[in-house]
Amino acid sequence: LSMCSKLCYAIGGAPNQVAGSAASFFLQIYLLDIAHITPFHASLVLFIGKASGAVTDPVAGFFISKSRWTKIGRLMPWVLACTPFTMVSYFLMWYLPPFVSGRVAWYLTFHCLFQALTTLFQVPYSALTMFLSTDQKDRDSATAYRMTMEVLGTLIGAALQGQIVASAHVSPHCTVNPSVNTTDFWHDTPSIPDPSDALSHQVIYMIAAGVIAGVYLLGIVVLFLGVKERDDPYALNSDRAIPFCKGLALTMKHGPYVKLTASFLLISTAVQLEQGNFVLFCTHAAGLRNHFQYLVVTILVSAAVSVPFWQKFLQRFGKKCAACGISWMIPFAVMLVTIPNLILAYFVAFISGLSIAASLLLPWSMLPDVVDNFRLQNPHGKGHETIFYSSYVFFTKMSAGIGLGISAAGLEFTGYKPGICRQSDDVILTLKLLIGAVPAILILLGLFILLFYPITEKSRKETKLALEELR
Repeated sequence: LSMCSKLCYAIGGAPNQVAGSAASFFLQIYLLDIAHITPFHASLVLFIGKASGAVTDPVAGFFISKSRWTKIGRLMPWVLACTPFTMVSYFLMWYLPPFVSGRVAWYLTFHCLFQALTTLFQVPYSALTMFLSTDQKDRDSATAYRMTMEVLGTLIGAALQGQIVASAHVSPHCTVNPSVNTTDFWHDTPSIPDPSDALSHQVIYMIAAGVIAGVYLLGIVVLFLGVKERDDPYALNSDRAIPFCKGLALTMKHGPYVKLTASFLLISTAVQLEQGNFVLFCTHAAGLRNHFQYLVVTILVSAAVSVPFWQKFLQRFGKKCAACGISWMIPFAVMLVTIPNLILAYFVAFISGLSIAASLLLPWSMLPDVVDNFRLQNPHGKGHETIFYSSYVFFTKMSAGIGLGISAAGLEFTGYKPGICRQSDDVILTLKLLIGAVPAILILLGLFILLFYPITEKSRKETKLALEELR
């Protein structure tokens, strides 16, 4: 597999991460502070949107598994067809409609559409890994390229969105007592929102949405021109496809897959909680409202540059051993929550980036090993790759939706009020828990489950040799 093909494959997946990153970091605060939706309704928008994407996963997997081979492949037509609609739905998701009573329905509709369409993109795109090469090293290398580019895409999305919309979240009415560097001395000057401010904030967000929507077009052109999908490179002694329902049942009974999925469900929920609440935490609980965009960039630059390090690490010490890096963020995040400090915040952002890179790379690097293990146990079937990938994305999105929904509902319960400078102590405590304690518990539980993951470096080599004999 040439370096050019790996690079083009990686670039093709970046737009989804650019848009997803902007939504993960900024959609919640946009709904609360710009659209002036209550935390309860914001939680509904976030949860139902993620749920719609999750429900789309098995549906997409079913129809993709039934697709016939075309001149451009079996997976590529799905990626191409859904991209224009994804661009439109993303743009409208950030539009502030002139009416107030129907805003919840507006954002719910277009967030659901965006999540469903990104699923129709992500499932065939991620499954394409298995149709680039039959060699494990080639697949791992392509996955590393993809993760590096996706982290860069995440960085670009957060940086673009953060730099463009930062002015919408820095209120001239909010001042801090320079003699005391704590959030207890934020002074709130209540004022009636200026309609011209809302209009300018809408324009700012629409500019950011337009730029990011345009990135999709670039990515899909590079993917289409630079990647060739191979026609069923895993056909062994039979070309009999596994029925979708039977394949799904077999997938849910496959021990390595269940353990891998359960582990990274918890870990991905922790990362989503960090992403979804980090801007709110910096703005309202840590007194860092003028630095949040730079802290987000620090996290993502650290993640982007560390992906090659983690790829080398897992090649030398094994994938399970590399998972220990995910836990690095725990002590530093707890320190930031207990001791809000600007220098410490940047250090925590750097360490968190290292951990996030490991959490992004490892599951997508380990999933092909699980598929190979399943193939070895079921050598006379084919077409199960999309089942594995669609069901994994389903559980990841559902878990993330539950986590974001719970966090927004928690803010509603504790009395979050949009547009004010100083939130209540209960809201600040909730944000600290959502950034510190809750992700720490989820990560530790996920890593504990991963201890029982049975595929080792030795068993990977044995599986590779066995599959080569079958071919």
